[in-house]
Amino acid sequence: MAKSQVYTKTGDKGKTSLIGGTRVDKHHYRLEAYGTVDELNANIGMIRSWPNEESINKTVLHIQDQLFMIGAYLATDDSVSDLRTRLNSDESEITLLEREMDKMEESLPPLKNFILPGGHPAATYAHIARTVCRRAERRVNEMAEKTDVATWVIRYLNRLSDYFFVLSRYLSNFYDNNEIPWSPKL
Repeated sequence: MAKSQVYTKTGDKGKTSLIGGTRVDKHHYRLEAYGTVDELNANIGMIRSWPNEESINKTVLHIQDQLFMIGAYLATDDSVSDLRTRLNSDESEITLLEREMDKMEESLPPLKNFILPGGHPAATYAHIARTVCRRAERRVNEMAEKTDVATWVIRYLNRLSDYFFVLSRYLSNFYDNNEIPWSPKL
């Protein structure tokens, strides 16, 4: 079996290739967008490292798969490759997130205050995923100002950050950690 070469040395001068071969700076808006989606995906892996309910880990794994697809979509130069046309999602992925949030919220007390991130590590990682997801959404919106980005990508990331907020609350409850409400000293 041939050795897979991780290091190619082609990026040593601050450039990299998009899917399709177009060379761009490593700080290009596309890399900021799909790099942040990749960072989000890595953080999500930490949620699955805890013994959560099987249904939670199954949903989180599905989300990670969707994020890989979104990353490939964002990394594709559609003037050179037709890959973007094959990387499509539909309303069912957003509906899945909404359905999962509704299920989790059934067992949660009503939200009356902002919640301070923390508690059990799984819940904390869900909060981290929420904030990285919001940044990914901002980066993708910035990309959409410069090139075409399908609306489903932006909508999915927006709903996904909501999902991680609800998941953080659910995991706090699952692990019997009390949420810490923010009580401003006004």
